[in-house]
Amino acid sequence: MFGFADETYIDVASGNGGNGCVSFRREKFVPRGGPDGGDGGRGGDVVFVVRHNLRTLAHLKLVRSYRGESGRNGEGARRFGRDGADIEIPVPPGTVIKNAETGEVIQDLTGLERWVFLKGGKGGKGNWHFRSSTNQTPRHAQSGQEGESMRVGVELLVIADIGFVGFPNAGKSSLLNMLTNARAKVAGYPFTTRIPQLGMMRYDDADVVLADIPGIIEGASEGAGMGFKFLRHIARTSGIAYLIDLSDDRYLDAYDILSAELGAYESELLEKEHVILGTKIDEPGTGERLVELKAKYPDKKVIGICAFLGEGIDEVRQAFLEMVRRHEAATAE
Repeated sequence: MFGFADETYIDVASGNGGNGCVSFRREKFVPRGGPDGGDGGRGGDVVFVVRHNLRTLAHLKLVRSYRGESGRNGEGARRFGRDGADIEIPVPPGTVIKNAETGEVIQDLTGLERWVFLKGGKGGKGNWHFRSSTNQTPRHAQSGQEGESMRVGVELLVIADIGFVGFPNAGKSSLLNMLTNARAKVAGYPFTTRIPQLGMMRYDDADVVLADIPGIIEGASEGAGMGFKFLRHIARTSGIAYLIDLSDDRYLDAYDILSAELGAYESELLEKEHVILGTKIDEPGTGERLVELKAKYPDKKVIGICAFLGEGIDEVRQAFLEMVRRHEAATAE
């Protein structure tokens, strides 16, 4: 209903601490009761909680302000005020919290289940704490500390091992459907994929998460087509698969154009290990074009595939798994 949402801004604030109480005992037969003011309660924290059943940030576009409950004030008879309830903000895995003003990353929630962002204010001490031999009737108590507040950017980076990039209609969705149980839309017109699609590939007792990124066109760095709206989602991948439609007359220039657009977005993407997949090899004349493509890039892995017929699919599975394993080994080192 609300569509795919992968970034938004929210205002968050922790609760204020409750005030300490000024109070004195008033009991029968105790004419000069001492101080008995209780402490104020602690303010509630702001906590981000990772929920694995969430896939987007759409719920944060409905409610944009979150505040922890303030602590209650202390009372007489040394009754402490109740602590304020924490405010929990549910987010999907892969969420990053940023400073809304500077864009600086505050916390990457990958691998975390719960993260306390802003602590609630401490409760003030009641006058009971300030009694002494020289001040037996203290008439002051501490005020509770104020909570913290901040405007933050919340950004979702899809967690995938291999990201698919290519021109519209290059066959990304067809390949995702072939390799996984995903059911991405496939049609004969551009931009059938309008949001990132994920699928799980099971191969050689290993699970590899694949991401189909909406089509990139020449000039995306200048806002053409869908621009770079979803390219952030391949920032964490182990590798990239460039899909090139061999039935398209731009087949020899496609890789150069795509890599130039990725480099314009973030140069580090060009350092990722990648494979070139020549698609639709069932079309007439594509066999010769695949040979030309391999000849142009002799130092790169180029695989010809047809998702409809299943040709080259086993080689693709092996290539993806090897990229993931090499990346994991390098990360471990």
